[in-house]
Amino acid sequence: MSWDRPGAFVIDLTVEAMHIDELGHANNAVYVSWLERSAWEHSRSLGLDLGDYRRLDRAMAVLRHEIDYLAAAYLGERLQLATWIVDSDRRLKMKRRFQLLRPMDGTTLLRAETTFVCIELSSGKPKRMPLEFIEGYGRALS
Repeated sequence: MSWDRPGAFVIDLTVEAMHIDELGHANNAVYVSWLERSAWEHSRSLGLDLGDYRRLDRAMAVLRHEIDYLAAAYLGERLQLATWIVDSDRRLKMKRRFQLLRPMDGTTLLRAETTFVCIELSSGKPKRMPLEFIEGYGRALS
């Protein structure tokens, strides 16, 4: 694979009928759900899951998505989505990048960057990252 960066965390995806829109390809909203799935799976692999978020009363919430849709995905295609944590101020904000590839021909279908902000779950207000986030997400910082 021709990933944009080394050290990718990769998940496999298949375009299913429920992903297809009126134009005959995967709907752009589906891509966003895949980004979310990839981020959660990567977080779990780093030892941070929803239970940890609840226990710590903290979460990394999306502040901004920047998405470049470069090519369409079609029914039955097998895809791979990579993510990297590329920046963290170790206080409130963290950034992830994503790249979606179609291995069959090596085409990059999407590139995205998401900015997350740490919030207190009980209030919804921005709060400093707990040590577990700094350490866990810091291990993946590339």
